[in-house]
Amino acid sequence: MTIAPPDALPELHVDLPAVERRAALPGGFRAGAAAIGIKASGRPDLAIIATLPDEAGRPLPAAAAAVFTPNAFAAAPVRLSKAHLAATEPSGRGGYGWTDGVVSTSGSANAATGPAGDADQEAVADALARALGGPIERTLLLSTGVIGTRLPLDRVAPGIAALAPALAATDEALEAAAVALRTTDSVTKLATTTISLPDPDGLAVRSVRVSGICKGVGMIHPRMATMLSVILTDASVEPALLHAMLRRAAARTWNQLSVDGDTSTNDTVFVLASGAAGAAPVRRGSADARAMAGAIEAVARDLARQQAADGEGATTLITCQASGARDDADARAVARSVVSSSLVKAAVHGRDPNWGRIAGAVGNARLADTAVLLAAGMRALDAAARGGGAATVDPDRLRIAIAGHLVFDGATGGPLEFDRAAARAAMDGPELLIRLDLGLGDGTGEAFGCDLTEAYVIENSEYTT
Repeated sequence: MTIAPPDALPELHVDLPAVERRAALPGGFRAGAAAIGIKASGRPDLAIIATLPDEAGRPLPAAAAAVFTPNAFAAAPVRLSKAHLAATEPSGRGGYGWTDGVVSTSGSANAATGPAGDADQEAVADALARALGGPIERTLLLSTGVIGTRLPLDRVAPGIAALAPALAATDEALEAAAVALRTTDSVTKLATTTISLPDPDGLAVRSVRVSGICKGVGMIHPRMATMLSVILTDASVEPALLHAMLRRAAARTWNQLSVDGDTSTNDTVFVLASGAAGAAPVRRGSADARAMAGAIEAVARDLARQQAADGEGATTLITCQASGARDDADARAVARSVVSSSLVKAAVHGRDPNWGRIAGAVGNARLADTAVLLAAGMRALDAAARGGGAATVDPDRLRIAIAGHLVFDGATGGPLEFDRAAARAAMDGPELLIRLDLGLGDGTGEAFGCDLTEAYVIENSEYTT
């Protein structure tokens, strides 16, 4: 066997703005949270994020965009939010529109609850609209928790009425909302970045904030958003462009995230843009649009990594980076296949540098479906032809590195001599990097997952009891 050279596959550089993991509320928004008794634990379970009102107290709508779960059992809040976005911007067909605020209830998914559950969600939307003073169509809704349970309206409606007047335009209020999103999350997930955009006259620059919160550490797998998240910005971006930015970011981040192979009934990501920073409107195709899209993707990527690291029962964040693919879509498919493999996840938990399981996952890789490929920027004809198809791989060109140790090189005969004890030791940390090079082109991609542990089985064997 060939002895592997050191540092043969270094970590890929990610060209995105730097992100801080803290609450930083962008201008034009207010937030808050409360404990109203949906959760038996008594922890916070109601959150509202709303726009600031005008001088007369009327809500100022923000541009809004969304991506939702494709699950056939999509929950009542998903369906109602789509309908509301479509009502405010019919051309968006439920993907974008305008909103005065988002309400989240945690502890009941309100999924698979039939017409009664739909009526419950309508009542929640009505309560939020009354509290904010705007039309019901400009409300958006999130719910998370046990599937098949009804919302306790006798607590939710009064809770919204009491919380709305106490909303605050502070960082602490945004963090409180993030805490109230949580279910089985062990930590609160926050991310923020800042970019500079020109003012309307082009004579100066304005600092623009992009901040996100999210929850979700189980029932997480492509396709879509794989959890609940709200991203806020004080940039001025029209809804259709905001939607294009979000879809691309989701395709490259949350659609590259897998904890356990199950996509939830409630998965939703909202992006809201208030325009309060006073910067010039972002124009499609401009350098400012590219900067804005990069900021949204940077926040989404960091939140996705936080979710993977906090996966139910997880001890290790798995990052798989692929280079040398025919194109980026193939690279993302291969990386996603590796982090989604239960065998790879189990090997990582056991600190076993079993490269054979990684090779097997590479060989099984299939591209995302057509809609995701389109969102990521692939041409329509190519996306239709390649959606769901096998990724192009060649075992005679593949190279695999685990925690910095090159373990397989197809061009030199395959398996390599490596220090197994040193590799095991290198795997024993909070993050494991698996690096692949396919030797076929210049495509790159990455995906995020976590190890599969006994604690995950215990958590989910007793979830409703």
